[in-house]
Amino acid sequence: MCRKQFFQKFGADRTGTALVEFALVCPMLIMLVVGMLGWGAYFWMAHSVQQVANDAARAAVAGLNGAERASLAKAAVTEGMADYSGLDGSLVKTTVTERSDRTVVSVSYDASKTVVFAFSKIAPMPSSMITRQASVRLGGY
Repeated sequence: MCRKQFFQKFGADRTGTALVEFALVCPMLIMLVVGMLGWGAYFWMAHSVQQVANDAARAAVAGLNGAERASLAKAAVTEGMADYSGLDGSLVKTTVTERSDRTVVSVSYDASKTVVFAFSKIAPMPSSMITRQASVRLGGY
């Protein structure tokens, strides 16, 4: 009889339900917050790399030949990476391609060593290699 009363009281007791509900929801909440922070930082890095590529393509216009355009673009990338405090200039690779009427600057940034991708096991993240391109027409405007 005493046992039956104990289980009836235990079933009717509502103290601690918020703690149990929070324990069930907390892992999903942590994953959601880490995902938002990670993706936000990824979009910031991708946008910054695109801006560096745009600036390098604009700088390449001043070159008289392909070698000078490539040199100007690579120098602009080096200078541009220093402007963004969260980006490491040693992790960037720049490729300048000459086409018939335009120059294409491709900037690749390896973000795998950044803090953002340290949490990739908690929340899904995109590829850690961020590659962005910018092209500019040469003369004849």
